[in-house]
Amino acid sequence: MNKEQTYVAYYRVSTQKQGNSGLGLESQRTSVLTFLQGIEPLQEFTDIESGTSKGNYREALQHAIIASKANNSILVIAKLDRLARNVRFITSLMESGIDFIACDMPTANKFTIHIFAALAEQEAEMISHRTKLALQEKKRLGYKLGKPENLTIEAKLKGIVAKKRNAVSNENNRKAGALIVSMKNGGKSFAFIAKELNTLGFKTRKDCVFHVVQVQRLYDRYNKTA
Repeated sequence: MNKEQTYVAYYRVSTQKQGNSGLGLESQRTSVLTFLQGIEPLQEFTDIESGTSKGNYREALQHAIIASKANNSILVIAKLDRLARNVRFITSLMESGIDFIACDMPTANKFTIHIFAALAEQEAEMISHRTKLALQEKKRLGYKLGKPENLTIEAKLKGIVAKKRNAVSNENNRKAGALIVSMKNGGKSFAFIAKELNTLGFKTRKDCVFHVVQVQRLYDRYNKTA
């Protein structure tokens, strides 16, 4: 870690209750301080909101970007998914001209992060669509979703959708698959791609390092839908 480099930290928690209690926020701050190896951030900024509220605008993040520019600092976040689940939002961050890094994936570059944002947005849209279809079917079958005994029906449906989604497509495999297709179609060998995935910290579904065989399988799977 460069002792002369300065850093600005950005945190985001999803609810006002979480913000007041410190749940989530303290773990993010611990991740950042551990990653910085004792270097204190020049400034710290926190947004308290849901992942989908206020569109793409987050006030504290805008201040963090301004502070990073003013001090020629690197913007640091604890987890990649704390940036956003929206491609347009993360693109605007990249176009701001500042350097930023995620503690859980420090070797990821801007291209990698853009792919992850695209996958996250697609996943959110798929979940929303499937949940709406499931709720419509429940209504068609005569369920009154507003009745007290059915108050948890939407949560149950979301859980069912999530389980099916995980069974069909593991999140890490989706991310790795997108990178594999991109690199392979760019002329890289499967051996090179396996090495790159391991360098970036990817693991297989069984939490093992990638070998050529797994890379080939994921390429065959995701290239069909690329």
